[in-house]
Amino acid sequence: MNWLGLKVHFVGIGGSGMSGIAKVMAARGAKVSGSDLHETSTLDGLRSMGMTVFTGHDAAHVNEVDLVVRSSAISDANVELVKARAEGIEVLGRAEALSRLLIGKTSVAIAGTHGKTTTTSMLTVALQSCGLDPSFAIGASLRNFGTNAHHGSGEIFVVEADESDGSFTSYQPNGAIITNIELDHVDNFKDLASIDSLFEDFVRTIKNHLVICIDDEGSRRLLKKIGNSKLEILTYGTSGDPDLLLDRIYLGPRDSKARLVFRGKVWGELELVIPGRHNLLNAAAAIAMGHQLGAPYQALMTGLSKFTGARRRFEIRGSSKGVTVIDDYGHHPTEVRATLETARNFAGAGRVLVIFQPHRFSRTAVFAEEFATELARADHTYLLEIYPASESPIPGITSGVIASKMSAGSVTYEPSMPEVIAKVINEAKSGDVVLTLGAGDVSSLAPLIVENL
Repeated sequence: MNWLGLKVHFVGIGGSGMSGIAKVMAARGAKVSGSDLHETSTLDGLRSMGMTVFTGHDAAHVNEVDLVVRSSAISDANVELVKARAEGIEVLGRAEALSRLLIGKTSVAIAGTHGKTTTTSMLTVALQSCGLDPSFAIGASLRNFGTNAHHGSGEIFVVEADESDGSFTSYQPNGAIITNIELDHVDNFKDLASIDSLFEDFVRTIKNHLVICIDDEGSRRLLKKIGNSKLEILTYGTSGDPDLLLDRIYLGPRDSKARLVFRGKVWGELELVIPGRHNLLNAAAAIAMGHQLGAPYQALMTGLSKFTGARRRFEIRGSSKGVTVIDDYGHHPTEVRATLETARNFAGAGRVLVIFQPHRFSRTAVFAEEFATELARADHTYLLEIYPASESPIPGITSGVIASKMSAGSVTYEPSMPEVIAKVINEAKSGDVVLTLGAGDVSSLAPLIVENL
């Protein structure tokens, strides 16, 4: 598709996925405009790249545009969408727009309930280290490059494939990674069988090769169902008989290491400057896919040794008076467990104090028991009120439901953000880790805690 001179307007341009697509389209020559409800640093960044970005929505914003891209968070009643439909302007969803950018590229989609952003980021950095300059679109900014998207000079396009609304089946990638499969996005999927079915549909859209983790029960279920697939399938994991085996694992407070063995041949030691067993698995997925794409495994491993992480993925926001403040996006019980295990190792003899903001009423209702179990791994948890995202409240569902399932001495239910900051600052001592956790606006507390300490 020729994007040169095409006038494209994004409704809800400030989202991480939307802003990334806008950047790539602009780099390909499109004249990009957009709107969002609130002013953010993301909007300023897009303006600095030459895009026309409005705060607030107005039908006049879509005058004389050729194409409209909408965020899934935008209502059908939005005045810009109403005007576009009335004028006969083509309207695409985020995934549809991204799928058009993939045409003519060697596309790789990274899917899974957890680890998508980090694995997509790792594959991008690893390929960059091989001099391949891939295009990429990721749900968070890469700390190595300071951006969430890039139009590269190479033939490879790496994308994070979000399964939350099922739209990732439109990508039809040349290759894909599946990190794991669990129940999530319960606002759209009623049970695990629905999620399993969706990933089966996704696999049927892949053209050539699949990299998948056999440590994960959901991935093993999927492999049994696609046993007669014509795809080239490459497995990775820490047990069983994967194609790429991780063993001799070392988990340090700030780093992690493992030996990689590919089909009986020792590739060497993978060394990461970020902690966590889950990150070793994410890195293995990236190396396996890079190998499938023809990149030398030695160069891929060297590139990942310099990977510093993605924004809001166990991101150290600062330290003061011996207290380290870390921010993380984890918002599913499995993610909470992995993050707290990593934080516990990081803290050593110190304590782990967590400020958790549940994300969506539906997720809290379904996983309240599991959240309580995993949060008990912290020395103390401060529970903020639920971040609703686009949901309406569910009667009787508040963060208090999680608190009621935890030991009274281990949890403080405090909906007020200023009060939480004050209580954490009063409690934290040298050697402790303070973790702001969740997919909402809890991340805004981390710099305030560092400043006020």
